[in-house]
Amino acid sequence: MTTTTATASVLATARTPDLVRDVELTRPLPHLPADTGGVRRGRAWLVVRRHGVPLGMPVLPLPAGGLPPATLGAALADHLSGALDPSDADRLRAGLPVTADGAAVLAARERARRDGAAVTAVVCTRDRPDALRRCLASLVTQDYPRATVLVVDNAPTGGATRDVVAEFTGVRYVVEPAPGLSRARNRALSEVDTELVAWIDDDEVADRYWLTEVARAFLELPAAAGLSGLVVPGEIETPAQDWYEAFGGHSKGRGFVPDVFVPGEMAQSPLYPLPPFGVGANMAFRREALVAVGGFDPALGAGTPAEGGEDTMVLTRLLLAGRTLVYHPAALVRHYHRREYPQLVAQMRGYGVALTAFYTALVWHRPRLLPRLVALLPRALRDVRDGDSLRNVGVRDGMPPELMSTNLKGMLVGPWRYVRSTARGRRRAK
Repeated sequence: MTTTTATASVLATARTPDLVRDVELTRPLPHLPADTGGVRRGRAWLVVRRHGVPLGMPVLPLPAGGLPPATLGAALADHLSGALDPSDADRLRAGLPVTADGAAVLAARERARRDGAAVTAVVCTRDRPDALRRCLASLVTQDYPRATVLVVDNAPTGGATRDVVAEFTGVRYVVEPAPGLSRARNRALSEVDTELVAWIDDDEVADRYWLTEVARAFLELPAAAGLSGLVVPGEIETPAQDWYEAFGGHSKGRGFVPDVFVPGEMAQSPLYPLPPFGVGANMAFRREALVAVGGFDPALGAGTPAEGGEDTMVLTRLLLAGRTLVYHPAALVRHYHRREYPQLVAQMRGYGVALTAFYTALVWHRPRLLPRLVALLPRALRDVRDGDSLRNVGVRDGMPPELMSTNLKGMLVGPWRYVRSTARGRRRAK
């Protein structure tokens, strides 16, 4: 056992799990308990919402007696000071719900339900029946009327996934025998006949309004080709889950403010830094836009030597093609991070592999981009070293240094992994 792994093991046995809750500001504020199910909770991770729209996610310490409404309200008023009217902040400090008018939000959702495009929610999965069951339970209870659900079973080793899908009425099931997330995604594209296609991972659950908000965003911005939503933790029970959120989670660099990315009008390059444009754990597209850019690169993604990057690649392809992307945090999903430390180490290494595999793929397919990437390289190197950069911001003292060093090691092998993945795909095609 390495020193850092040993440290992580010690912390794992000493750490107190946290409470993860939604707080709707227009309803009476709850008393947050410090103990749930006989487990003492150290902190509260709160997805704070107003009329269902997420405003922020403060992390508050939980004293032994919990947080009563007035104390909770005062903490929320301080955390959300920029997003609240003074009168609503005063009500929170008094432990009272806010009175902000939600007519516009409710009307926009109702219009989306009435006029929005049909959407297929796709789950690509492989041999994780318990997680899939939890995910599908959230999809079949969506409040959007023109939604269908498709499960792509990628290179299954048995019938467990098929059996889980059979538990849910109306959920479609197909098998993609060739391993690799991109191949599963492309198989879904060949099966989908709706205008919109939305992607969610099997280790996530969708908020009840997820597909309504997806449809709403595309309805309100017809020029949008793709969308990414907010991903918040489903639980923080272990140090590995806490450290993953410290690194930034799935929504690093995005926050709770909507944004629109229009090629030629963006403040940053479409090539770097990448996080604001979206994440594969919660993304949706107009199907025609995905088909027009060639779908997903089969040499990228989980289940290939490249380990990921297929989502980043397709988003970048859309931007380079002059298509508009949207960040719409009201389209919210909850992700259940890896609970064990060795799983987190492997994930961080995989992120490094996927990043440089993506850039290798970009140059492989579009060599003319190389001068632009070389020009961005000095900034990328500074960001790796700078503790305040987007890559490193939020990483707390006490986070095992192994997590960041293994991420760098993954970056070193990413280019070779992409070449290897491409060669493997050609052999399979022959």
